This record gives sequence, C-alpha cells and structure tokens, in this order.
Amino acid sequence: MSNLILNEKESFVLDSIQGALYTSQRDNLTLLDFNNNTKVVARSDWQQDKVALICGGGSGHEPAHAGFVGKGMLTAAVCGDLFAAPSVDAVLDAILHVTGDAGCLVIIKNYTGDRLNFGLAVEKAKEMGKKVDLIIVGDDISIPNNPQPRGIAGTILVQKVAGYVAEVGGSLEEVKAAAIKANQQTASIGVALTSCSLPGEPNDRIAQGKAELGLGIHGEPGIDTIDLPKAKALIETMAAKLIQAKPMQKNAILINNLGGLSTIELNIVAKEVLQSELAKHAELVICGTLMTAIDMKGFSISSIELDDATKQALLFDVETQAWPGVAHCHALPVTSCQSQIKKNHFTPSADESAAEVVAKVCHAIIGIEAELNHLDSIVGDGDTGSTFAAGARNVLAQLEAKNLPLQDKAKLCTAVADCLTAAMGGSSGVLLSIFFTAAGRDFEQNGVLSRAFETGLQQMMAYGGAKPGDRTMIDALYPALQAWSNQGFTAAIDAAQQGAESTVEMTNAKAGRSSYLNSDSLSGTKDPGAFAVETVFNQFK
Repeated sequence: MSNLILNEKESFVLDSIQGALYTSQRDNLTLLDFNNNTKVVARSDWQQDKVALICGGGSGHEPAHAGFVGKGMLTAAVCGDLFAAPSVDAVLDAILHVTGDAGCLVIIKNYTGDRLNFGLAVEKAKEMGKKVDLIIVGDDISIPNNPQPRGIAGTILVQKVAGYVAEVGGSLEEVKAAAIKANQQTASIGVALTSCSLPGEPNDRIAQGKAELGLGIHGEPGIDTIDLPKAKALIETMAAKLIQAKPMQKNAILINNLGGLSTIELNIVAKEVLQSELAKHAELVICGTLMTAIDMKGFSISSIELDDATKQALLFDVETQAWPGVAHCHALPVTSCQSQIKKNHFTPSADESAAEVVAKVCHAIIGIEAELNHLDSIVGDGDTGSTFAAGARNVLAQLEAKNLPLQDKAKLCTAVADCLTAAMGGSSGVLLSIFFTAAGRDFEQNGVLSRAFETGLQQMMAYGGAKPGDRTMIDALYPALQAWSNQGFTAAIDAAQQGAESTVEMTNAKAGRSSYLNSDSLSGTKDPGAFAVETVFNQFK
C-alpha cells in the first residue's frame, strides 16, 4: 500500500494548498473562499486591468498549477480533488472573480473531465457577458498520430508564453494566439520507474528494473514497458522520439521531475539531456519540479521551438512561487588546475634494526587478520582484519622493495602514513595515517619516538573524536604510550595488554560502528582495534 503524509483523504488537497500559502515567499496570493468547497488560488494583487489567465485541473500535480499563479503567469488556478477535474461552478466562480474588460483565457490540459467542466464554465461565462476563451494543451507525443494527445509538463511553457503576452498588455486574441502557437511548438514525453501513490492504493505496478515510457501524469500506464537502461541510453531514446515528432531549428528544453526523483538523479538527467541530440540547437533550459504525479519516480522532457518572441517570453521575470527560472545553454564550465599538493618523496635507506621492527609489526597484523575479522563481525561489519592487513601488506611490500627511508624515523613515519592511506579503506586507514603523519612531524622536531607517538595519538583522538574508555584501539594505545614515556618500553607491553583486556568489560561504546550496538552485543568481546595494538606490542616481549 502507498504511504503518504496526510490527515484525511478528504482534506488532502486543501491542506496542501493552505501549506503552500503559509510558506509563500511573496505576499501576492490568496485562497478564494466562495463557501462552497471551491479551491481557487488567485493573485491578491490582481487589478483586472489586463487579460486574466486561468489554469487548473485535478490536484496531485503540485506545484502546478497554484505554484505558477503570480504576475507574469497565471491569475488564478482552480484545483480539483486528487486527479479529478474541479466542478463547473468552481471554474465559473474563478472566471467571474478575475475577469475584467480585457477578458480571460482559460488554459487546460487535454483530459476529458477538464475539457467538459472547464468548457461548460467558459460557455456559461460567455452567456453572462464575459469575454472569455479557452485553449487545450496536448504536448504528449508518446503515441504517434494521436488525435487527442494528453497535456503534460509542456503546459507550463504554454502558460509562460501566454502569461508574458498578457502581462505586456496583449489583447485576449493576441494572448490566445500566442498560447496556441506555443502549444503547437511544444513536444513532451515522460518516463517513470514507479507509479504514483494514491491514498489507500498500491503503487507497485512497475516491477523492479523496469520503466514505463510515454506515460501520463495520473499514474496511468505508459505506452511501453522497458528494461531500465543506463541514463544516457534512456534519454537518447526519449530525445530521438521528441526530435522525430517535432524537429526544431532552435529550441528550449524543460526537464521536469515527476515528483519522486532525487536531486542527484535529476542532475544526471539534466546532464544527459544537455549532451543529447535534443540539445544540439538548444538555447535555453528550465529544470526542476514543475508538474508532478504526486510522488512518481520519473521525469519528463519537453522541447519548445524558439523564435525571438518565445525566447523573450520564457526569459521574462515572473512573481510566482514555483517557476525555477531559465538558464542559457552553455558549454560545461571546467577550470584546468594544477594540483598544489606536494607529494612526499623519500630517498630509500637501509637500517637492519628498523627493517626488522617494521617487518615484525606487519607480519603480526597479517597473522591475526582472520581473528580480527571475527571479532569485528561481532561488534562491527567484519572487515577490521582485512583492512588492517591490507595496510600492513602495502607497508611490507614497500619494505621488501627497499623503498622505505629506514634510517630517517621521521620520514619513515610519513612513508608508513602514505602506505596506509593508499591501502586501507574506511576511517581506520585515515586515522592511522593521521597518527603516523603527526608522529613523523613531531619526531623531526624533538627526536623522541615515544613522545612523537603520543603526539600522533593526540591528533588521532582530536580528529577521530574517540578517547580512552570509548571502546576503541585507543584503550590499548593510550596507556601503552603513557607507560612507554614514563616507565619504558617493557611497561608499555603490559599496559597495552591490560588496556585491550579492559574493553571486554566495556558495554557502552561511544565511537566507531560499535557505538550503534546494544550492551548485550558488546559484552565479553575484546575490541578488535585494541586487540591489534596489544598484538603489535606483544611482538617485542
């Protein structure tokens, strides 16, 4: 079943309208209350001195159409219930409220309920002496040679063009002619990966890995069900259909989120559209969430042929909540840069004792890979051993290749840090690299290895956020380094072991993946990082 945030199905639309009005950034909208359940959003600054523009239809397409009410676009939007045309009286009330001597143009999408209800309201308004006319938008090209193409997101482009002509003082005849021309010059096609959610209804019609191409905006099935291809191939298919249906010398493109597409996905769609054949002669692009099907995961592409008048109309500033603005098509802006990061270059040097220490540590970590993974599978995601061993193997490989500066302990620490960063994934590799980098810098200045490692640990704690008692490797490393500085290295070995053992009784981890577990999962298990530290120090008993 579908999941929607709502109060009651009956109040779904009105609640949404009221929320939109509460959060509107401009003080230019009002809800017209005719005391008859009519839902009309209109300009509060309307003076009836120009041609009025009305659009509307069933709700569920937000921000269309109330989001486009404002100076330069619509004068009013008549909102029906979910995917249901508003009543004749609702449309008629809206017409009578906004229409002055200049007249009113009603723009609707090509659906039967809209044609009938809006059409009858227009005829009634004419009988009452109002100067009013109507056009029907049918921009969907998914069914070739369809005598009744549906109106989808291209309707917004028609509204934008008509709104401009009305705003600059055009007559009703001129506004209607501009709207008809825009409709004839517009082609749209949509695709969806999921259907939309309706209160109390399932939305699982489209199988995983499939997509419906050429669908409308009411959750109706698409013309073709296809295997979901990569974004590039999908958009190439859609672009080809648009070009075949309406070839254009110059065009503007509208990329519309049908409701459920994430921003990162919409950006990918935009990238592929603007690199497709459809954009070969494109001058303008509009991208955003304009006409939805509630939460349908999908998008539509519209293309409108450009001449000077249409271009001027699309670029004209408006005072609406939802119009996203227009971008001029341009080449991808890329700035060629030269990295200023200084790579560490070391002169390899030989030192038998240093080589023995490095090899012993690496072999010790590699030797407990399986045991570390097992411990981590209890308290984490089971990869600590593999991660630590990968770092150790990389250091060992550099040692065996005689690439390490073994005679210079400061540079050796830095070289080890680089090896760990390159080989270890996740946070542990970065934290240990911070440890060795800071230690190398301190040893360069002070020449005391235990103090250098303490400095490295302080930096690792500062960036990582963990401290003694948080059930991490620090519980073994911190006391070991303290003992080394104060009592000598032999004391450090015992301190590391005691620190690692202390984690067995710690049932409240405060850092790392263990912090997401309850106490029962942690009880009786040694922290894998602390065990690794213990193992390293034990090699030097």
